[in-house]
Amino acid sequence: MFALVVSLALRLKNPVLPEDNRDVEENAVPDSNLTIWGRANSVNVQKVLWCAEELGLRYQRIDAGMAFGRNTEPDYLAMNPNGRVPTLVDGDYVLWESNSIMRYFALVYGAGSPIYPTTPKARTAVDRWLDWTLSTLQPVDRPVFWSLVRTPAAQRDMIAIQKDVDAEAVVWRIPDAHLASRTFIEGDQFTLADIALGAYARRWFGVEGVGKPRLPHLERWFALFSERVGFQKFIAPPMS
Repeated sequence: MFALVVSLALRLKNPVLPEDNRDVEENAVPDSNLTIWGRANSVNVQKVLWCAEELGLRYQRIDAGMAFGRNTEPDYLAMNPNGRVPTLVDGDYVLWESNSIMRYFALVYGAGSPIYPTTPKARTAVDRWLDWTLSTLQPVDRPVFWSLVRTPAAQRDMIAIQKDVDAEAVVWRIPDAHLASRTFIEGDQFTLADIALGAYARRWFGVEGVGKPRLPHLERWFALFSERVGFQKFIAPPMS
């Protein structure tokens, strides 16, 4: 049953134009001061785009990174010396690091939204999960994703990949247990923590051909937010 739920959740309801036909993507109107640099198949760019959708922000997105290049050019490195994506430009202000960009959106443009709580304990509880995705989850997600999504099938070492999947499963058991007593990652409200983990959960549930344990609380949580517009637009499309 859950496999059906995931399949429906990951079905693209809002198809977008192929990337090679759209170097610059505009959301709603082109007169916004916000510009997001980064390719749409980057999980870190996806988090930022989902956050922007939750807050109803208008922006333009410019493809950069991997096949699109640009991120090693001097003008880009002047904005982001790491040469990575995403990079946000808001007027004359430049910011890089996806979780920092999400926090910035919430602080500057999200007044009244519960997406980033205002009380110190609630906010830092969200912050810890943003940090956790980078320190603990991303390192175990990356080998699995690259092996099963960006490596040709003939070149895959399935024994090694299964070991990586088993290691990732251990990490996913942490939020699974945490969600046993919560609707969302931090209580009853959808927050930045759900965006940060949700983008990676899509990858975890989306990879196939390997053995993965049942994680019932994680599955319930994933089904709960997978119909949100931002998820469907930016996270659900086929992985690449």
